[in-house]
Amino acid sequence: MASNRGVNYIRPGVVEVQSIDFPQLALGDRKCNHGVILRIVSTNICGSDQHMVRGRTTAPPGLTLGHEITGEVIEKGGDVEFIDVGDIVSVPFNIACGRCRNCKEGKTGICLEVNPARPGAAYGYVDMGGWVGGQAEYVMVPYADFNLLKFPDRDQAMDKICDLTLLSDIFPTGFHGAVTAGVGPGSIVYVAGAGPVGLACAHGCQLLGAACVIVGDMIPERLDQARSFGCETVDLRADATLAEQIEQIIGNPDGSDELAIDCGVDCVGFEARGHGKEAVVERPATVLNALMEITRAGGGIGIPGLYVTGDPGGVDDNAKIGNLGIRIGLGWAKSHHFMTGQCPVMKYHRKLMQAILYEKAHPAKACNVTCITLDEAPQGYQDFDKGAARKFVIDPHGLIAA
Repeated sequence: MASNRGVNYIRPGVVEVQSIDFPQLALGDRKCNHGVILRIVSTNICGSDQHMVRGRTTAPPGLTLGHEITGEVIEKGGDVEFIDVGDIVSVPFNIACGRCRNCKEGKTGICLEVNPARPGAAYGYVDMGGWVGGQAEYVMVPYADFNLLKFPDRDQAMDKICDLTLLSDIFPTGFHGAVTAGVGPGSIVYVAGAGPVGLACAHGCQLLGAACVIVGDMIPERLDQARSFGCETVDLRADATLAEQIEQIIGNPDGSDELAIDCGVDCVGFEARGHGKEAVVERPATVLNALMEITRAGGGIGIPGLYVTGDPGGVDDNAKIGNLGIRIGLGWAKSHHFMTGQCPVMKYHRKLMQAILYEKAHPAKACNVTCITLDEAPQGYQDFDKGAARKFVIDPHGLIAA
């Protein structure tokens, strides 16, 4: 029997690399003829994983983590027609059947057939269908013809793998936040959060032609990283309000009492903290309310940041079930449009791949990709939890290093 190892959630604050089952082309007791088995080329640590590891979800002990997967096909089922053994492929974190109503409408983040509990599924994630995660050496991917993005040239893919690995989640997710907020040529944008998704979003805003991208965070190293590729920044620990800091950057070009922020993007989610003197206190609705305050009337707000229905560590009984004190009346009065939910990765990943291959996008530079071994993954989680201004990419077989 071939061996396999994966990064398993043990208890809050603890992950371990353990032996796990080698994947099979099977779904329970039946053969998975539409699936493939991948040797992992790269698999990334995500902020969503960190929520689970902090104990802020109902994730069960023993869960193999990892939904950001790039791999080489080593075996395929008999019904797989368009993907071949030896192909290097990007795996959208959304698992989608390609056959249900939502998939046919392009809403692959809320497939109706891959999770008995609710619409939508993902690898190695709580309440997302029980699929085994990909922070491992090998993983099984179902509905391969529909889900997988094949890279056209193996050597080219490996040359750009640190950029291409981000196609499985954070680059499309950040880009989705920008698109749904309405970012376009000449936009002035505020991105809340300078973690990897926020940085990917800021780079996506630049790709969409934004005139000015302002990124807010509380960690100086992350703000430095945002500035390194041309973003303006605000320090949310400062005594000056967010609106005051933004006005110092862009002035008042419209001559009104309202800031000229066209689009706001929440790349923080439910573990948000207060601003200024409250920066040390968790205030889960802070980012959403701040975006409604600073975004101009008629503007848009994208919300790729994660919000959950079950948070054992919530600050109060309401927060524990995802019930937050949002000033929806303010958003209504300003005619804001909002978009929430998982990014439908397949809507974006092919075009973003082309942008990378044709040197128009460099998300690895924006997100400060740092490659580590599988055995270094537990330390990567610890460093990420401390606010490291890095995107940790696991290289389980040493293929990137080679």
